[in-house]
Amino acid sequence: MTATYLKEAFGERISVTVVESARVPTIGVGEATFSTVRHFFDYLGLAEKDWMPACSATYKLGIRFENWREPGHVFYHPFERLPKVHGFTMADWWLKLGGEQFDRDCLVIPALCDAQRAPKYVDGQLFERSLHDGGDRPRRSTMAEQDTQFPYAYHFDAARLAEFLAGFGTDRGVRRVLDDVLEVRQDERGWISHLVTREHGEIHGDLFVDCTGFRGLLINKAMQVPFQSYQEYLPNNRAVALRVPSDMAESRMRPCTTATAQDSGWIWTIPLANRIGTGYVYADDFCTPEEAEKTLREFVGPESADAEANHIGMRIGRNETSWVGNCVAIGLSSGFVEPLESTGIFFIQYGVEQLVKHFPDEHWRPELTAGYNRAIARCLDGVRDFLVVHYRCAARADTRYWKATKERPLPDGLAERLESWSVRLPDESSVYPYYHGFEPYSYNVMLLGLGGHLPARSLPALDYLDDAEARAELARVRERAAALVGTLPSQHDYLKSAH
Repeated sequence: MTATYLKEAFGERISVTVVESARVPTIGVGEATFSTVRHFFDYLGLAEKDWMPACSATYKLGIRFENWREPGHVFYHPFERLPKVHGFTMADWWLKLGGEQFDRDCLVIPALCDAQRAPKYVDGQLFERSLHDGGDRPRRSTMAEQDTQFPYAYHFDAARLAEFLAGFGTDRGVRRVLDDVLEVRQDERGWISHLVTREHGEIHGDLFVDCTGFRGLLINKAMQVPFQSYQEYLPNNRAVALRVPSDMAESRMRPCTTATAQDSGWIWTIPLANRIGTGYVYADDFCTPEEAEKTLREFVGPESADAEANHIGMRIGRNETSWVGNCVAIGLSSGFVEPLESTGIFFIQYGVEQLVKHFPDEHWRPELTAGYNRAIARCLDGVRDFLVVHYRCAARADTRYWKATKERPLPDGLAERLESWSVRLPDESSVYPYYHGFEPYSYNVMLLGLGGHLPARSLPALDYLDDAEARAELARVRERAAALVGTLPSQHDYLKSAH
């Protein structure tokens, strides 16, 4: 992703070389994404038909949370902003007016997920017609241009996408070197001068991007940048993943990621076009790898029998700085929280976009480096806080693990925010103040879905306002959801016809 993006941004004005070992596999997961990922493909000029079939890709309209409040309870975190009436969101009005299920009462995407609907009509028109740009070819854009909430992201086979992008990049001038790095050489300043490889000898460069994952071979080992752990705030530090072959019949292609709470963590379920990606994210203080794999296989059922388990130790936290000297860490080598809100690939994309915006010249201005580091650190810290809310505010407390999630310390500022949210739902003034990919509506959806930290009552101001328009909006949401379910094709049928 980094190589192709930089080459697309700067063209022939820079040369880009990727050095990767054929003997070191990728982590092999990271199959769910964030709605901003469309800007990555748009920037490269790739339409969905260009890359989705090659990567077994499907659509993702949100995340389905199962058993986080109590066994059997389900709610959605969709890519959909809440409507407003008289200046108050429908989350505020719902607390006053009541209803059966907040997400289905106030948003349309949950109904589309339940019915396995695609986000597009057969003619390719987006169901949110106001967001359809009318063209077959994408227009170059970045996250900064996303002033609306785009209603879907993707699931894809990350290994296949990596290979697709390798071919795409080399066709456009990226040099790809398959070799083992034996040594990282530094100059008198401590900056990286070149790499020593087994078969290609020395590879020199001006800027070195560390994409070595949790190993952090350049940023941590060579450049000696300290790593700041988030482990005191977030419980999980391991995962076991399975790739489950499956005949992806229509009923199995729900257009969302599913996160199902378990005794010591949660299990993801991601439907791709040709298989199911699944894994158990857990805390090894409460569960052994053997127990986790057994739980996962029992959850999947007989189809998991021949699937090879991939056990992963996760480094939870971020580097003190992601750019030092002439070395920039992007992706897992920069930082990671956990897969719960599908932010791993989002962090890669954000890191690359910020690198373009802060790209150096021969003067290597420290202000550019500092600006990059601030943006990355704030983004990671903000996602950390958002995920802490998931565990702290989940009503579930029926095992040692879930009880312990309520006892962990809180990052600076979060306790004060939680206290304010016990009276008034989150808004622009009370959520984490720096860009981290999540808007106030996401905090509202999670608090009302998780159920463990709800305001004691609705806002007093609503008692003085006419609620007729709010009731009418609730009716409109139900009518629109029913109409879309009745007219949109299933995801299975849409992908079969489009690709």
